[in-house]
Amino acid sequence: MAVQRLHVEKRFSEIAISGNLVHLAGQLASDLSLDIKGQTQQTLDIIDRFLADAGTNKSHIMSVTIYLKDIENDYAAFNELWDAWVADIEALPRTCVEAKLYHPDVLVEMTVVAVKPE
Repeated sequence: MAVQRLHVEKRFSEIAISGNLVHLAGQLASDLSLDIKGQTQQTLDIIDRFLADAGTNKSHIMSVTIYLKDIENDYAAFNELWDAWVADIEALPRTCVEAKLYHPDVLVEMTVVAVKPE
């Protein structure tokens, strides 16, 4: 089965699609000067846009892995925005962990696996 790659950069693709399976690379905010709420909202907006580019949407997400730089201090604020983002769909499978991210100003990064609707 062929793999289609979208938003291809030098070292990675933002999106890989095979059949009806969609993988998003780790997504993060473009403005790293924002606080956790700002970075989370930007990241969720990017995920919405990339899922649309792949022909799907958040209601077809199979799993999300969430990486927080500081889970103790940012978990509640992150969840405020997450809960609003998923309010109109069934609960999504997710994993949330604390991680040292690639840059000290990155507060949240998310990877997504979704399917395209039939």
